[in-house]
Amino acid sequence: MRQIITLGGGGFSMEPNNLALDKYILARSGKPRPNVCFVPTASGDSERYMLNFYRAFSTLNCNPRTLHLFPMPPTRNLEEFVLAQDVIYVGGGSVRNLVALWREWKLDIIFRKALDSGILLCGISAGMNCWFEQCITDSISPELDPFDCLGFLPGSACPHYDGEPLRKPRYRELIEQGALKSGFAADDNCAIHWVDEKLYDIVASSPGAHAYECGMHDGVYKSTQLSARLLPHT
Repeated sequence: MRQIITLGGGGFSMEPNNLALDKYILARSGKPRPNVCFVPTASGDSERYMLNFYRAFSTLNCNPRTLHLFPMPPTRNLEEFVLAQDVIYVGGGSVRNLVALWREWKLDIIFRKALDSGILLCGISAGMNCWFEQCITDSISPELDPFDCLGFLPGSACPHYDGEPLRKPRYRELIEQGALKSGFAADDNCAIHWVDEKLYDIVASSPGAHAYECGMHDGVYKSTQLSARLLPHT
């Protein structure tokens, strides 16, 4: 079973006092005490980001660790390290830099092996975008641009759909222009759970957070709201 959970926003980095989405991720690993590896590549391996991860996940029933590339990785054998995890959790930042560095270190290939072996992949913002074929991103310019990602999930992605005012109209514009494929958007505090590349579940940590299926139908753009199941505040 191949599992990916994509967060439009939320989780420990945006809701430090409500870890409902993070607990959902841990539960989906199927392990009583999973090994959870945070990958902060998109933030340039921000020390503050890693500290916030450890601060949050040390309160949960898991074994937290990080995979950083600066100043050097934690091990020479990255494949062995990654395949020993139960959850790979990718942080936000620049998806363009993330993809470039992962390809240089062959992490794109290693994460594909991890997915195929049953390790749960997840992430927020850039960590949502990276798993799709394409995304809309501000890592190239403030105007928001299309970008080709890893393609573990079909179509395009748009995080922060309600959290940043330019996202919704620009995502529509790029799809209408044919610059982006049809795809899925997620509000802040909303997560989309995929199993074997199929939509499996949609959950939210706050009321009113939803996901959206967006695309062209008979030459007309359509955005369909997909209701999310509200998780208990934790």
